[in-house]
Amino acid sequence: MTRQDATRPLPPPAPLAVERGSHRIPAVHWQPADGARGLVLACHGGSGHKTSNAVLMIARACLPLGLAVLAVDGPVHGERRGDGDLAPSTARAAFREAWRAGVARTGMGEDMQAALDAIQRVPGCADLPIGYVGVSMGTAYGIPMLAAEPRIRAAAIGLWSTTYAASEHLAEAARRMRCDVWFTQQWDDEFFDRDGTLALFDTIGSADKRLVAYPGPHRELEGERLSDAIAFVAGRLLER
Repeated sequence: MTRQDATRPLPPPAPLAVERGSHRIPAVHWQPADGARGLVLACHGGSGHKTSNAVLMIARACLPLGLAVLAVDGPVHGERRGDGDLAPSTARAAFREAWRAGVARTGMGEDMQAALDAIQRVPGCADLPIGYVGVSMGTAYGIPMLAAEPRIRAAAIGLWSTTYAASEHLAEAARRMRCDVWFTQQWDDEFFDRDGTLALFDTIGSADKRLVAYPGPHRELEGERLSDAIAFVAGRLLER
């Protein structure tokens, strides 16, 4: 993604009405001006929310390719917070506490599946090929969903490990994944060790998977890493 692409103005996101059982799931979506050729479900990291900068960068990269983007708030993020606090430090601390307590271990994935059900009722979105982009928290909550969701053809995930606290369930779910996978790691990640990251990648059951390492510490997808992730997912969705 070029610097100009990273600052390209976006249309305002459209709210999406999503419910699962008795609770409302805050969700938004962006649609390409000329109609969508595919759909990307984007999941923010632990310090973000559905319209945080990481999601906006994904939308800026996807819309020119004809890919609609769908995003939902995490379990203790964005509109799901009663105090309205969107500060990254607040979200990060709340997520770490929630993750260790087992909050939304599979429920977040079920919320994302409900959002897919809802977006497919939007005109022009019913039969689109679907991809997924979500690193760090997006991988922790995304893997159980990807293991159970046959609609997703390709996923860009990573920045998580089997050795991180409360992650024991992820290996079993990863073995059931079948979508094409681009898995990224930061070589000097201060939160996820290399051995545990490689172990998580190794358990993924997909026939088409690749591990891509970049220098530096833990960070959101941006620049070259974001361009590579979107190129992988878009290629799988649009070249078939």
